[in-house]
Amino acid sequence: MQAGAARVKAADVKRQSLIIDCDPGVDDAVALMLALTAPTLDVLAITAVGGNVPLSATGRNARLLAQVAGRADVPVFAGADRPLVREQAGAGEFHGAEGLGDLTPFAPDAPLAPGHAADAIIEAVMARPARSVALAVMGPMTNLALALRKAPDLAARLGPVSVMGGARAEGGNITASAEFNIWADPDAAAEVLASDCDVVMFGLDATHQVRATEDRIAAIEAIDSEPACWTAAMLRFSQRVEREIVGWEAPPVHDPCTVAWLLRPDLFTLAPCDIRVETGSDLTRGHTAVEFRVAADQARHRWATAADGAGVFELITDTLRKAAA
Repeated sequence: MQAGAARVKAADVKRQSLIIDCDPGVDDAVALMLALTAPTLDVLAITAVGGNVPLSATGRNARLLAQVAGRADVPVFAGADRPLVREQAGAGEFHGAEGLGDLTPFAPDAPLAPGHAADAIIEAVMARPARSVALAVMGPMTNLALALRKAPDLAARLGPVSVMGGARAEGGNITASAEFNIWADPDAAAEVLASDCDVVMFGLDATHQVRATEDRIAAIEAIDSEPACWTAAMLRFSQRVEREIVGWEAPPVHDPCTVAWLLRPDLFTLAPCDIRVETGSDLTRGHTAVEFRVAADQARHRWATAADGAGVFELITDTLRKAAA
């Protein structure tokens, strides 16, 4: 193919509009680097929520990570600093006190965008054709729940809502049956899942199949770029923490699955289902009840049952490598 034809073909590629709702967080950081360097994603905004670390850190981290990725033009909005009705929790032991593993945060050049994250989600989605804007949720679903409370018709306008959260066969990572993102604000998750949003959920059943093995981290370390360097540093931190706390050699990498599915849906197996969240019991708070015994045309959600871990890491590595070229 001639160079001119190649440029025309690249320009004709349809780009998926995307809002990223996150609480960076080391695996959020990896997901952001993937999304912000992928040429077929048009990241409209990043919305921050309190989760892995407090909102003051997640809003800063989202901005500095966008800057590292060369996308300081993407606006970052601060959202909810606490769950809908519960006390704020955190997971600093798995992400570092500042949410960036071993790396020291810096003051990003860009300020926070004015306004609340929930309003930013509403405005971006309502200004574009129905179902054209996807939302990747990598932390507690508080911002989306608040947006749906303010604008219930948002659910019918949003494109797919790609969520990292929940657990079924794998059991939980914060309690026996609950995954952290859902446990942190189960009430918000319950409201979102009760809405008409087109939710695709990537729980631990799938994300535990996407692991940062030594060779996969080394392949990213070999790329000569700042985004790749930061990505590898996050994965090295996760590798050490998982060895020390859990005893696993290769840590699971959760949040990038939400972006990888938008780029390469063939890397995942999805099953139609109904998902409900336990909010009334302290013992099973945040448990995701995933019911597959429902007719496909009646199912409200989709649940990831399998992931191609090697394929996801090839996607991350290839995207970072091409961005560095």
